[in-house]
Amino acid sequence: MERGGCVYILTNFSHTVLYIGVTSDLYARIIEHKEKFYPNSFTAKFNCNKLVYYEQFSTIEEAIGKEKQLKNWKRAWKINLINAENSNWEDLFLNL
Repeated sequence: MERGGCVYILTNFSHTVLYIGVTSDLYARIIEHKEKFYPNSFTAKFNCNKLVYYEQFSTIEEAIGKEKQLKNWKRAWKINLINAENSNWEDLFLNL
């Protein structure tokens, strides 16, 4: 059986940094970010551990495609996307 995928956006406490990632296990991946499992990673260095957006896909390939698309977007477009789905920029991890 093929596993689905998720594209997600993390930010830091002051919402100054945006990180876009992709995974087949969103819950486990966000825990890794929150616990700084990879201490030298971008998200660990910039304290990006707040999940403000995610989108699920039926295949990991679709999720990777969306990740590539989002990484090419202007910052303002990414902010508009987050605001449309999560206007208070709440940590969506709490609802996973």
